Amino acid sequence: MLIIIIGVVLAVLVIGGGAAAWFMTRSHGEEEEGGAAPAARKEAPKVAPTFLPLENMVVNLADPGGDRFAQIGITLELEDAKTAEQVKLYLPSIRSGILMLVSQRTSAELLLREGKEKLATDIRREVSRPLGYSVPTERERERARAEAEQDGDAEDRPARKRVERNPVQRVLFSNFIIQ
Repeated sequence: MLIIIIGVVLAVLVIGGGAAAWFMTRSHGEEEEGGAAPAARKEAPKVAPTFLPLENMVVNLADPGGDRFAQIGITLELEDAKTAEQVKLYLPSIRSGILMLVSQRTSAELLLREGKEKLATDIRREVSRPLGYSVPTERERERARAEAEQDGDAEDRPARKRVERNPVQRVLFSNFIIQ
């Protein structure tokens, strides 16, 4: 009788192990054949960004005496070619806005890396505005950080508001000469 019970238990274990192996290989096979994993389905396919070079700009700087100027070459990194076409439609107003931004800076400010990074952020904001997107100012980012620190890790805070992704990804300087 003991041998029969041991045989039945072994048979159940073998059948259960075989069924588990079959289910695991079946789900693994579906992933390889095209049934994507949930995380892979959510990711959008990566597309190469579009680069839009702007004509070089020569601008008088806000230094005392007005004898300093900057020659700046800017290339915009955009999400796609459609965005490049939209930017081209607004290019005269965008160039004017950029010239105004640069003319308010001093040479001492633009010689520092932080000054150039701030200028790039401001230019990104200026390019994004006609397209209907906004880039937060440094003051707004600091205020948001302070509020987040003040709230701490409170579990009862509301979910963050989803912000639409700006198609103007970066502002790149192709040349930057101050004289």
